[in-house]
Amino acid sequence: MFSPLSGDARLVRFRSRAIAATILLAGTLTLTGQDAHAQGGPLPVTVSKPLVERIVEWDEYTGRFEAAERVEIRARVSGFLDSVHFREGDIVEKGDLLFAIDPRPFVAERSAARAALARAQVRLDLAEKELARGEQLLTRRTISQEVVDERRAERDAANADIQEARANLRLAELNLEFTQVAAPFRGRVSDYRADVGSLISGGTDQSTLLTTIVSLDPILFTFTASEAEFLKYARLSREGGRDSSRDTENPVFVRLMDETEWTRAGKMSFVDNELSEETGTIRAKAFFENPDLFLTPGVFGRLRLVGSGEYDAMLLPDTAIVSDQSNKIVLIVNRENIVEPRLVVLGPLHEGLRVIRSGITPEDSVIINGIQRARPGAEVIPQEEQVRLAEKNAPAAAAEN
Repeated sequence: MFSPLSGDARLVRFRSRAIAATILLAGTLTLTGQDAHAQGGPLPVTVSKPLVERIVEWDEYTGRFEAAERVEIRARVSGFLDSVHFREGDIVEKGDLLFAIDPRPFVAERSAARAALARAQVRLDLAEKELARGEQLLTRRTISQEVVDERRAERDAANADIQEARANLRLAELNLEFTQVAAPFRGRVSDYRADVGSLISGGTDQSTLLTTIVSLDPILFTFTASEAEFLKYARLSREGGRDSSRDTENPVFVRLMDETEWTRAGKMSFVDNELSEETGTIRAKAFFENPDLFLTPGVFGRLRLVGSGEYDAMLLPDTAIVSDQSNKIVLIVNRENIVEPRLVVLGPLHEGLRVIRSGITPEDSVIINGIQRARPGAEVIPQEEQVRLAEKNAPAAAAEN
């Protein structure tokens, strides 16, 4: 009597047949002449139990270095460029003189301001004496109160003139000081954009650009993370799996495009306050020491960021994994030495081995070599071999999600 299968049962049967067909096809295509001759009996395969190790996952991002400080050097006063005091591309120290503007007009303005201050001081002295005499005469009733009030007002106005004259003198001194354009911090200077003798405009947002300077030590690495990754980190932080990079300097490592090892260590320093509406990503920065000044703003690199809390993971080499379109499959050997396919969910690579999130157990014997000789349902001769530390410690450069 016909007994229809449930939807789940039909799906399981369909997947099993699909897996078997995929493995059978792979085995048929790669079967050598010697293997074909040996089809009458079990063939040897190398099996290993998954390596179980406590790990932390690392997420990877592409980004670029940028200066922690970058300044466009512009003059604060207008005048003729008198001299240049650096070599293009040099490292300059904070306070080093970069440009000098002809100071003579500003020296004259300072002298005029000093003279104006002296005149104001003379007027103030006279006004104070007149007020003192008026107050004495008022006690003898030989002068009116109105006259005394006028003299007091003249004294106060002269005092205000003094304050104005001092401010003008200070402004003149500042303008004279601004003719010396100095480096605001230690960094590498660019080329100069104006030649000696050029008329320089200063003091506005349209002031003449003279050069630029960027700091190099420390240096920042900027990158963007997707909304899904941002939400993953937020949930990890809320659940206690990993502290937020907003509050904690989580460790990061970076390698340049021509490097194979993650030797440059840094720390997270910034996560933006909102996601971009245009790209759906959030901007972040990491902080790196750069004492040898090798890292340069604008250079691209690959960054690794802690992407999980510690957990016990099952690890296998990628050679043990078979792809069937979007499905990932491993072959295990059961207690009767029969090959069984298992659908698995993969994680990132860790030290050269692939994280297996689900689909097998730590006690399963997984075929890691000889997959081409193994077919689902067939008997094999398993040869035990534990995943070697040499494989686990493969160059970290191979670690890509």
